[in-house]
Amino acid sequence: MTELLQPIQSTKTTCPYCGVGCGVVVRTQGKKIIDVKGDETHPANWGKLCSKGSKLAETATENVYGQVRASQPLLRIQRDQAVAPTDWNTALDFTAKEFARLIATYGPDSVGFYISGQLLTEDYYVFNKLAKGLIGTNNIDTNSRLCMSSAVSGYKRTLGADAPPCNYDDLALADCVFIAGSNMAYAHPVAYRRLEAARAAMPGHKLIVVDPRVTDTAAMADLHLKIQPGTDVMLFNAMLHVMMQNGWLDMATINKHTEGFEAMVKGLADYTPRLAASVCGVPEADIVLAATWFAQSSRTLSLYCQGLNQATTGTDKNTALIALHLATGHIGREGAGPFSLTGQPNAMGGREVGGLATLLPAHRELNNPAHVAEVAAFWGVKQISSTPGASAVEMFDQLEQGKIKAVWVACTNPAHSLPNSQKVARALQNAELVVVQDAYLTPATVQYADVLLPATTWGEKEGTVTNSERRISRVRAAMPAYGESKNDWQIVVDFAQRLEQELLKLGVESSRLDGSHRDSQPTALAGNAFLHYSSVEDIFNEHRETTRGRDLDITGLSYAVLETKGPQQWPMPEGEPQGKARLYEDGVYPTATGRAKFVFAPYEPVAEEADARFPWRLNTGRLRDQWHGGSRTGTLAEFFSHEAEPVISLHPADFKRLSLTPNSWVSVKSRRATITLRAKADESVARNQAVLPMHWGPEFFGGKAGVAGVNALTTEAFDPYSKQPELKHAAVNIQRVHLPWQVVVFVHSDKWLSLWQKARSMYPQFDAAVCVPVGREQAGVLFRAACAEAPPKEVIDRLQALFECEGGDVMVYSDPKTGVRRRIGLSVHTAVCTTGTEQTATLAKVFLAGNVESEGWLRNCFDAQLDVMPWRSFLLAPASQPPGVQTEAVRMVCNCIGVSRQAIEAGIAIACAKEPGASEAEQLASLQGSLKCGTECGSCVPEIRKLIRAQASLVTIAP
Repeated sequence: MTELLQPIQSTKTTCPYCGVGCGVVVRTQGKKIIDVKGDETHPANWGKLCSKGSKLAETATENVYGQVRASQPLLRIQRDQAVAPTDWNTALDFTAKEFARLIATYGPDSVGFYISGQLLTEDYYVFNKLAKGLIGTNNIDTNSRLCMSSAVSGYKRTLGADAPPCNYDDLALADCVFIAGSNMAYAHPVAYRRLEAARAAMPGHKLIVVDPRVTDTAAMADLHLKIQPGTDVMLFNAMLHVMMQNGWLDMATINKHTEGFEAMVKGLADYTPRLAASVCGVPEADIVLAATWFAQSSRTLSLYCQGLNQATTGTDKNTALIALHLATGHIGREGAGPFSLTGQPNAMGGREVGGLATLLPAHRELNNPAHVAEVAAFWGVKQISSTPGASAVEMFDQLEQGKIKAVWVACTNPAHSLPNSQKVARALQNAELVVVQDAYLTPATVQYADVLLPATTWGEKEGTVTNSERRISRVRAAMPAYGESKNDWQIVVDFAQRLEQELLKLGVESSRLDGSHRDSQPTALAGNAFLHYSSVEDIFNEHRETTRGRDLDITGLSYAVLETKGPQQWPMPEGEPQGKARLYEDGVYPTATGRAKFVFAPYEPVAEEADARFPWRLNTGRLRDQWHGGSRTGTLAEFFSHEAEPVISLHPADFKRLSLTPNSWVSVKSRRATITLRAKADESVARNQAVLPMHWGPEFFGGKAGVAGVNALTTEAFDPYSKQPELKHAAVNIQRVHLPWQVVVFVHSDKWLSLWQKARSMYPQFDAAVCVPVGREQAGVLFRAACAEAPPKEVIDRLQALFECEGGDVMVYSDPKTGVRRRIGLSVHTAVCTTGTEQTATLAKVFLAGNVESEGWLRNCFDAQLDVMPWRSFLLAPASQPPGVQTEAVRMVCNCIGVSRQAIEAGIAIACAKEPGASEAEQLASLQGSLKCGTECGSCVPEIRKLIRAQASLVTIAP
């Protein structure tokens, strides 16, 4: 009650999801977040948010945090022990002693740090300084290696620096947009909304989408190039070949501002559209048309993401696409240029401070002796190793081999996200010490931690981030730290000071000097320890000084400027009133010659070609309402109402060829692992291809084999330049598996997150098992499992007890001979009416073992919270439907408002009946007016449009 009397406060900060870097306004009362809205003054989103961002408040409730947050340090001294609560001093003292012991025994490269594009820039900076400045190792890498490193290599290879030249305003200024390897409607929905609006306002606008799938983004295209996976370089080279043959190049720009064009012309000689058509699997005429639109439009903007980056040829793909812009002059001006869409909220900030195994602060390179000397002098250390450290995949390879003895994982989940995750699991098990610094207890990597350090998360942190358009925004705390958690930078600084003392005790000569050079350093370096800061702003100011005179110079920026002027783009040197909106407008590039470079990229196939043993091409896509491993989005059950469970999608013809049904289980086998899950038919998927979203990790499904998660299948083969692995594609074999014994449980529970975590321990008892959140107004858990033969009775007893599907309030049916069990728990409600009292009942618990035929209609009643009192006598029957009733699963299309596909289809039918000739736009407006779907974040609008078009096609073909 006291809290309700406190004033409501508003705090501006940024969204923790994709690299668009949306601004949000958080309203709090006391220590609680009331709501989160888009910041209407932030230039990245002007108040718009996606479905994930709009639900940030719901993911930060005390009920959620109380079940999933890491609230105090955990420690185990021996590997065969369970971690137990401890205090910060004990945890950090133990960790510092162990790191010092390993460094003294095996050298500085015996330890490694694997950090995250979700850290703030200041967090990144101190991690980098700890590793390279104090310890003397370059073994520090980040999960940005998994999403952005090929884009970085492409920019540096051609334009000279890791610097996207465009900004979001260009979305509305381009008259041709070329999207390659990005389902922007799902992955960057706020930016996609801008593109939708631009197309609606610009007659004649051209949109080309390159994607093997018919995604929501591709469905909006004027031209969809449905290429075979991994053939992008062939396509781009053929497009440039067409442009050259037709004289559509900007030769003035090429001659004045670029180099290497002659070699490019020679390399492209054989890349005809006919050859590309045969390799890419698209019509030759479409390749010519794409080249025509790209070259002859007045302003062409390209947008790209993981489809280009996550490949062994990722750098080549980026290089070949950028060549199209250099050749046509579509760069360095409004509405034109190659615009890489950043995957994480601060992947760029991490690169700015040099937080990767091959970088130094402010875009300096380890292979440049002058850069190494500059950073060593600035930090006041004897030397900095110029030997590149282990990148993400290499780090866990060396951990498995025993070359690296200890790994510190911060704000990321390599047991889920790295390729060949079974190998990652072995590496973590083999390590002498695993430190996990995280805000959540649920990520798969946490189970391997010897030390768990609880960190603050969104809503509790202070610092800065940089988004896709080089725009730096302030991140502000809206509420206090949860439990005993600390800010990431504070944890690092505290550890570093202890480590330095331990190294001195052991007589280890660290890379830092004894302090004699400190007088020339910023005041942030004063004090007795190498990493000594009184505030997060001190860290920012030191980072800012490293950028002086560099391509990303931000010496004109400060926390005060960000407070008064709002988010700013770099570069913004001292004396400049604002940052630079676009780069290379003068045609001068940050290369040795000042010219951009054409680099011919020959076509090479994917790392794993499909063959007779592995005939399917697996694509790891994204879901609209999930973010990465789901440590935050996975805490909100309604985010699972659009795509409910881990299933693999196949073309309907392939689905039929394998004799599958909607309830069939399949084994998906790659050269590294086999996983078992259910399959579905999906017309957006091409023949002989399959799609399995990357979010489904070992947290959500597993089985007796101990293999779980999408990335158990993927290959660790990586690009030789960027070292980014080919997460996007793997060759697999898919076969139907006969698992006749099944169990399915769905229950409502106030403690569903804790229940989900406990249920995960049951996976090894079954051949295949899945556990995911369900529900909207009432959250709960769905557990599904299957076996070739019935498991022991005690396993079912344990599962039944776990979900509390027993007792006097539960209807029971058991058949000891067949092992069939059914348990139905009801919530009975009594209401007073004119004739007396009336009872209704809704489903609270459903447990079906041995025979799950009635799952469909019971699940529908459970999801929709329908009154089942009229069918009470049929609840325990093994029938697919009760007599006289037809039900189907509820699939939520609009998660913000809670509007199902069925409701939208009914609304379309009503609208068509009223106005038979209404256009798609008019029907959409009608639905938005009547059902309110698509009126909040707008992420569901592409799917609503698809449903409208589907209805129109039915009307067209009707007799």
